[in-house]
Amino acid sequence: LQEVGEPLKEEKAVAKYLRFNCPTKSTNMMGHRVDYFIASKAVDCLLDSKWAKAKKGEEALFTTRESVVDYCNRLLKKQFFHRALKVMKMKPDKDTKKEKEKGKAESGKEEEKKSKKESGKDEKTKKEKEKEKKKDGEKEECKKDETPGTPKKKETKRKFKLEPHEDQVFLDGNEVYVWIYDPVHLKTFAMGLVLVIAVIAATLFPLWPAEMRVGVYYLSVGAGCFVASILLLAVARCILFLIIWLITGGRHHFWFLPNLTADVGFIDSFRPLYTHEYKGPKADSKKEEKTESKKQQKYDSEEKSDSEKKEEEDGKTEATRNSGTDGSGGERHSDTDSDRREDDRSQHSSGNGNDFEMITKEELEQQTDEGDCEEEEEENTESRPSHEK
Repeated sequence: LQEVGEPLKEEKAVAKYLRFNCPTKSTNMMGHRVDYFIASKAVDCLLDSKWAKAKKGEEALFTTRESVVDYCNRLLKKQFFHRALKVMKMKPDKDTKKEKEKGKAESGKEEEKKSKKESGKDEKTKKEKEKEKKKDGEKEECKKDETPGTPKKKETKRKFKLEPHEDQVFLDGNEVYVWIYDPVHLKTFAMGLVLVIAVIAATLFPLWPAEMRVGVYYLSVGAGCFVASILLLAVARCILFLIIWLITGGRHHFWFLPNLTADVGFIDSFRPLYTHEYKGPKADSKKEEKTESKKQQKYDSEEKSDSEKKEEEDGKTEATRNSGTDGSGGERHSDTDSDRREDDRSQHSSGNGNDFEMITKEELEQQTDEGDCEEEEEENTESRPSHEK
C-alpha cells in the first residue's frame, strides 16, 4: 500500500479551480447538506482550464481525458472529494394505488362524455350537424390559446438520495462525487472583512470627529423622516380611498400610489401615481352590451346562412314544379284545347289592347282541370253506340 502524503500546491490550485468552476448541486446525505458534481463535467472543466494549455518550456498537464481521470484519482485519494451512489426513493404503495384510482376515474369520465356526445349526434339531422360543426370549429379556435384540449400530466422529478460508495475510484461518466474540500471564496472573505470593520467603527462612534458625528446625526434624522413619511402616506391613501368610496356609494375606486405597499422595487413602488376604476351600473351595462352585440353578430351570420339555404331549396322546388306542370299539360291537352286557348287569349288581348296577359297559378290549374274534363267527355261520346248518338 502506498502512503498518501499531503496535497501539493498545484493539487490545491487544481482542486480550488474545480470547486468554484465545475457545476455543482446540493442535496442531503446522511443527514448533512453536501455539494456534489458529475465526473464527465469535471473532466470537461479541467480540459478547458489553463493547465490544458502548454507553456513555454513546459508541457500541458492535461492533454487527454485519460490524463484528467488519472489526476482526479490522485485528488480523490488525498480526500478532496469521495465517490457516492445514487439511490432512487421508492414511492409507498398507498400513493401508487391512489394514482391508479385517479387515472381510472378520469378515463371513465372521458368515456361517458364521449358516449353522450355520440348519442346526441345520432339523434340530430344533417343540417343540425353542419351547424354544430361550424360552431365547434369556432369554439376550438377561440379556446386554443385559453385552455388546452386535454389535461397535461405534471412532470415530476424522481427523488434520490446519496450514499457512500464502496469502490472509491474516479471514473469518467455520470458518476457522482461529493465535495469534502470547501475553501473560502474571495468574495465571502471580503464581505466578512467589511462587516467586521463596520461593527468596529460603530462601536468607536464617541471617538469620531465632531463634524462626522453631526453629519451622521442629520443622516439618521433624514432616514427616520423618510420612513415616517412613507408610513403616513400608506395610512392617508387608505383614508382617501374610503372617503371617495363612501361619497360615491362604492362606484368609484381611487387609489393614490397603488404599489406603495406592494412587493416591488423602490422605484416601482411610486409608479403609477394613481389608479381609478368605475364599478357602477353603466360599466356593467356596457359589458353586457358588448357581449350581447357579439352574440347577435354570431346569430345574424348563422341566420343568414340558414335563410340562404332555404331560398335555394325553395327555388329548386319551384323549378321542379313548373317543369312538372308544363310536361303534364303538354301531354294531356289535345289540339282542340290548344286552339281554343289561343282563341281565348287573342280575344282577351284584342279587348284589352295588350299582347300578353299574366296568369296566376290557380287559373292555370283550373284550366288544366277543365281540359281534362273535356277530354273525358269526348272519349265517352266516342265509346257510345251510333243509335244513342
